[in-house]
Amino acid sequence: MVNRRRGEVPLDLGGTRYTLCLTLGALAELEAALQAGDLVGLAERFSSGRLAARDLIALLGAALRGGGHALDDAAVAALPLAGGLEPLAGALGEALVAAFGEPPADP
Repeated sequence: MVNRRRGEVPLDLGGTRYTLCLTLGALAELEAALQAGDLVGLAERFSSGRLAARDLIALLGAALRGGGHALDDAAVAALPLAGGLEPLAGALGEALVAAFGEPPADP
């Protein structure tokens, strides 16, 4: 069972329930993998709305490992997307909001 107060988000992929969590370690892993430089660069990259599939693999992998799942990026890339990208994008969006907060409203 996920603990939303800790920033955990549930995700079902291929009939398996996973927990996503962007811990500090997961964020550091993403900074390095995506060469973002710092947390501001990482937040800007994800808030742009333009992500490559490799970005999604890195983000999902870090969030899964932060949630306690020992999967490397090759195993993450092989996970089935039976429901399409929408449920995945929604869960990753929730994990990002839990880590960075709500984006500011447009003026």
